[in-house]
Amino acid sequence: MSSEQQRFPCVLAFDLGASSGRAFVGEIISEHPGDASSVRKLKITEVHRFANVPVQIGGHLHWDTPMLLREIKAGIRKAFQAGYRPESCAIDTWGVDFGLLDRNGELLGIPYHYRDRQTEGLVEEVSAQIGAERLFRESGLQFMPFNTLYQLYALKKAGSPKLDLAETLLLTPDLLNYFLTGQRVCEFTMATTTGLYDPGRGTWNSALMEELGIPSEIFPDPVPPGTVIGELTAEVCAELGVPPIRIIAAASHDTESAAAAVPADSPAFAYLVSGTWSLLGTQMAKPLLTPAVLERQFSNEGGVDGTYHLLKNIMGLWILQECKRKWEQDGEAYSFAELVQLAEQAKPLYTLIDPDDLRFMNPADMPEEIRAYCRETSQPVPDSPGAFTRCILESLALRYRQVLEQAEELTGSRFAGLHMVGGGIQNELLCRLTAEAIGRPVWAGPVEASTIGNLLVQLRAGGWLTDLQEGLDLVKASFPIQVYEPESEEHRAAWTEAYTRFERLGRSMKC
Repeated sequence: MSSEQQRFPCVLAFDLGASSGRAFVGEIISEHPGDASSVRKLKITEVHRFANVPVQIGGHLHWDTPMLLREIKAGIRKAFQAGYRPESCAIDTWGVDFGLLDRNGELLGIPYHYRDRQTEGLVEEVSAQIGAERLFRESGLQFMPFNTLYQLYALKKAGSPKLDLAETLLLTPDLLNYFLTGQRVCEFTMATTTGLYDPGRGTWNSALMEELGIPSEIFPDPVPPGTVIGELTAEVCAELGVPPIRIIAAASHDTESAAAAVPADSPAFAYLVSGTWSLLGTQMAKPLLTPAVLERQFSNEGGVDGTYHLLKNIMGLWILQECKRKWEQDGEAYSFAELVQLAEQAKPLYTLIDPDDLRFMNPADMPEEIRAYCRETSQPVPDSPGAFTRCILESLALRYRQVLEQAEELTGSRFAGLHMVGGGIQNELLCRLTAEAIGRPVWAGPVEASTIGNLLVQLRAGGWLTDLQEGLDLVKASFPIQVYEPESEEHRAAWTEAYTRFERLGRSMKC
């Protein structure tokens, strides 16, 4: 540490994604202490990283929850071993998934993975029973088979004893916080991903739960981001050899943590969180529950300070990740950088897919699934890893344009461009293609947006930020933003023609 730098108290953030987890220490620093004009910055330092690999047990796919807890403990220990003294810690993860606790506080079984097949066909079944209009009006969510509602309904249909024995349901970050503190808390942004929280009434939808045979008493009352949950238990402190630190509920859904770190200059902005999933949306003061939102299948998910985010889940880089995994199984190992380089050399706008076709949700062989899609839509079949990669990235970019324009129709806004954040922006080709597809600038950065949003909520809870706008000023001063502009009119004409083909593809596969 330079003697010229003043360090403010630090905080520790865990950001868990579908394929990996990271622990970062965040500090506000001033390079010239004592100088009133000195710019404060947010410094983040990675102290731990680990793989998050699901486990297939029998016919079901599960999260390795004990491993996740072990790695979180390892991250806390490593932070202290590196000389940091974090005042607080918070965890953000993907949405929808959960664990069930019995009356003794013991975990009932291993939590299911959202890609488990137990919910297949249940969107249609529940919609027929409850009515699609009512279901949307009382949840505000896009109908996705992995939503908590359908997972619990699957347990009920299967006659699982877990629901009879359960005393508390805790969503993934809340469950991990419980293991650290012993406190059972449900964080607001996570609650809004379940399909069982009514955004219009601002409460759990007990009537819907009763109709579906889901016990409503197992859901703790939601608390807002920034709530202090408790401290590390004496047992955890003794195990890790660390003093007690506060555990805070961040915007625990990673999408909303990322949205809280988007360095926009206008209150009306569109953002894309790019990773295994892509989530494209815009922030609003209240949920938008109109029939048009239902028709377009957007979601209303809770954000920081009681805001809502009108957004849509898009399949994202999962499709490319699964192709890469299958090629490795077949003895052809490529890095993502190599695949992008090969894609640069492939024929542009040649073959397209609808990334959100549910056939790409969890196939056994992703490249073969893409081949089958191309044959069924009378398109050329990709014949090399570069061609597959180009097809996937261009199709994602076109889907981003489609969803961006739909968001504008629903909100009556016109967005100047698109803010892209998250790990996917390290794929510069995807960013360039997105700028071409939407015909507007793409502002890419920061990469670690979920982590940064997590840290900002903690720093505000600790009194080190007056509000989140002050936090966004820190983000702008601390992390570079790469700007991608669309190219020439000649390129524009090619992308316009490709977009027409892309829209026709979506309609033909729904016929």
